[in-house]
Parts: sequence; C-alpha cells; structure tokens
Amino acid sequence: MAVTTVQDNNKLIKFTQQINREFVRENLFSPYMGTALTSIIRIRNELVAGGEVMNIPLVTKLRGAGKGSGTLVGNEEKIDNYGMRLWIDWARHAVASKKNERHKDSADIFGEAKPLLADWGKELQRDELIEAFMSLPSETAPAGLGSDDGDRVNGVRYELATTGQRNTWNTDNADRVLYGAVTSNYNAAHATALGTIDSAADRFKRAPLRLMKRLARQASPAIRPYKLEDGREYFVAFAGINTFRDLKTDLETINKDARPREAAGLKNPIFQDGDLIDDGIIIREVPEISSYVTNVWTSLLTAGDSSGRVEPVFLCGQQAAALGWGQMAKPTFRKEDDYGFITGTGTEMAYGVGKMFKKHPMDGTQLKQWGVFTGFFSAPTD
Repeated sequence: MAVTTVQDNNKLIKFTQQINREFVRENLFSPYMGTALTSIIRIRNELVAGGEVMNIPLVTKLRGAGKGSGTLVGNEEKIDNYGMRLWIDWARHAVASKKNERHKDSADIFGEAKPLLADWGKELQRDELIEAFMSLPSETAPAGLGSDDGDRVNGVRYELATTGQRNTWNTDNADRVLYGAVTSNYNAAHATALGTIDSAADRFKRAPLRLMKRLARQASPAIRPYKLEDGREYFVAFAGINTFRDLKTDLETINKDARPREAAGLKNPIFQDGDLIDDGIIIREVPEISSYVTNVWTSLLTAGDSSGRVEPVFLCGQQAAALGWGQMAKPTFRKEDDYGFITGTGTEMAYGVGKMFKKHPMDGTQLKQWGVFTGFFSAPTD
C-alpha cells in the first residue's frame, strides 16, 4: 500500500507573534534612590538646565568642647566643609532596520526596539552604580569624559586603579573598610589585606555583618544611618550572590525561630526569596556584584588566602552615592532615512554617578567615603 507523506515544503509552520525577550533584572537599587537627603543614592537634577559638572556641598558636625563662662571670642570653631564635584556625560544607543528586512518579519521583531532600549538603560545605570560603589574617590573628571564611549562613573574605576591608588584609598578609609571577619586582617597594603581573607573563616556571616555596623557607627566623619525609627538605626547592605548565600545560610535557624509563621510560614525568608534583615541592617542581594567580580574586577578572583575568590559588600547609610541628571532618558529617531527606506529608534540621556566622598579634614588630603562602609569577604562560587 502506498502511503502519502507531506513533502517538507508543504509542512505546516506556525509562527508565534509573541516575542520572548532575554530577562533583564530591574534596578535593585531603585527603592533606595530619591531626591531627599535621607536617600542612599541621592538624585540631583541641577544640570537639567545645562552644564557639565555640579558641586555637592558637604558639612561635618561641630566637634569642639565649647565654653562655659570662659572667653568665647577667639575660641570659635570653624565649619569643616567640602564641595564634591560630579561630572555628567552622555549615554546613547539605537537600533536601525531597512524596509526590506521589516517586510520579511513575521513577528514585528523591530517593534521591540523601544522596550529593548529601555532595558539597556536600566542595566547601564545599575551596572554603573555598582562600579561607583567600588570606585576610588577622585577630585578630577572621569578619564573618558566626552569620549566616543563616554564615562559617567566618577572616581577611579577599581579595575583601572594602580597599586598606589588602591593603597591610598585603603589608608584614607581605614575606619570604613573590613577584610573578612576580624579587624586584625587589615593591612595598609590593599593586596596584602585581601590576602589575609581565609576561605572558610572569613565568609560573610552574621558576626562580621554586625561588626561592619559597629565600625560604621564609629567612623569619622560619621556615616549617617539610612533611617531612624523609634530610636533604632537602620543601614542597608548590598551583597552579591555568593556573599548573600553565605549570610542567608548563617541566618537560617534564626529566621526559622524568630520570624512570623503566618500563611503556613511562607512569608518566612527560609521559604521565599527577598531581602534579609538582622540587627537593624537590611541586606539586599544584587547578583550583578558577583558578575562584576567574574568579568571586571578579575583581580579579586584569586585575591584571598590560597588564591581564594573575594567579593565586596557595601554597607550604606544616607548619601552614599549621587546620581546627577543632565537629561532624562528620551526617545530619538534617525533622520538619515535614505528616502524613508531606513528607520532607526534610539534613546539618549546624560547623567553622572559617583560614590560621595569628602576631603578630611577640610585642609587635609584624605578622600573619605561619605556614606559607604566596604567589606571584603571570601565568596567561592557554588
């Protein structure tokens, strides 16, 4: 018996018009961004009217003993102040297509241009915030300012810093940096201090987290807590995948015993993902911090004891970083259209992002992180 088969060209092909885009994680810093003085990442809009650089005034508290009935004239205290400069640069991107390619398209792939460009902008700002938290303070404009690629990260990028620059930052910020689980790991040479981080003893756990908070509260100039409620101080720590994993494991029993058990316990951090909280510290996982160690800060891959992987954790208070806008993101369109045959859609924005710092004291040379305490911990991958 002859059985008819369908020739390949006659086989039915169904094309879905619902396009699947690669996952882009939202900017996990967003809840802590705002225009208020209490924000961890402070948004500034002064340059929207024009200009390339803004000045952010910083003032420390008075520390003098003052006088009682003694003579006050000649014993006044000067106000320790500093102006941090923040430079902005442009960020642009676009996609273009020809009419002959759009004519072939069965799913309006080119119609995804706008959401794809929006995702690109979110990723760019998130990544540059991570770079800024890890950067070394600098009083000069970014090296790539105004170049073809632009440079919106103020300060010296960690991966481009010299040994001397890293050591200077380490010394200037000795009161707001921790290597591993104990203060005795500190060394004035940054690489030497990283080399003391033990792969087992110096993981990111509850004890070093609390140590970071205690040290941050003693730092000078003081790191102002993110918020105060009922006399309690709260900070926020941003951690990568591997450091967050170690802390979550260490807190598992505490969460099981101490957290509410409503809805059959499903709101307990043991059973669902989300921020951790301990001792007035909100710990937020930002997976891309780990990605930066893998792809950009590659010297940290073998920086620890026995060439172990090290990752940073950023414990933040108010005004830890600044995001200055020159132009909010807006859509752009290609004008050179070859008689309407080529169309192009783009996005365009101008901003600068930097870790806030102050010269301390006013007439000194130290450039201190204003609202960030940096910890380095052993963080092997799974």
